[in-house]
Amino acid sequence: MVKRSTAIKIRKAHRYLGLFLGIQFILWTASGLYFSWTDIDEIHGDHFRNMHHKPMAFDGLIGLSQINLPSKISSVSLKEIDGKPYYWINNEFLVNARSGELKKGITQDEALAVAKVNMAHHLKVKDVTLLTETDKHHEYREKTLPAYVISYDSPEKIKAYVSVSDGSFQTIRHRNWRWFDFLWMTHTMDYEGRDDINNIVLRAFSLLGLITVLSGFLLWFTSSPTARKWVQRKK
Repeated sequence: MVKRSTAIKIRKAHRYLGLFLGIQFILWTASGLYFSWTDIDEIHGDHFRNMHHKPMAFDGLIGLSQINLPSKISSVSLKEIDGKPYYWINNEFLVNARSGELKKGITQDEALAVAKVNMAHHLKVKDVTLLTETDKHHEYREKTLPAYVISYDSPEKIKAYVSVSDGSFQTIRHRNWRWFDFLWMTHTMDYEGRDDINNIVLRAFSLLGLITVLSGFLLWFTSSPTARKWVQRKK
């Protein structure tokens, strides 16, 4: 059996490790509970979307060979913007699919039209702003810029984002998503960009957490009368 002085050192190490890591343990537990008790579709904002929307079908479209572009075509998709057909070519060029005219981004009114068909019809627009840059903590981080931000008059503080370059409906952000995002940051401990689960801080705290648990088992073994009797019996 270990000496009393050794047992005291183990007890102190376990106590101070627990005190140091305690807040993060609470955050891990609280965020884990939140994740397990929430519906991910609700976090994505599906209940604020018009889930019955179907893209329009068009006829009378020009062929790709009739479009005059400075580069060869490597990719193309058909988009509906305010009831009109557009080709999105090479992830760079927005072209009217009937006239062949090159379009330099969408207007605010067109962004509102895109949001209208994608969002639930009962929502009322509060204001529209243009977003040109974000940081690593912004709710629209790592997505296409510039984008129109369409805010709705709602207690959930709903915002829809529409890309200026191609008129794509990008995403929805709302109060519960922001709570989820904050708790995800505390869970991954990525306080710079929120999405790196291989960061040094998380690795260090995970290792210290394992040491804390093992020291607890060791503390029980060194102080338990049952364990002591078992060791003496083995001798």
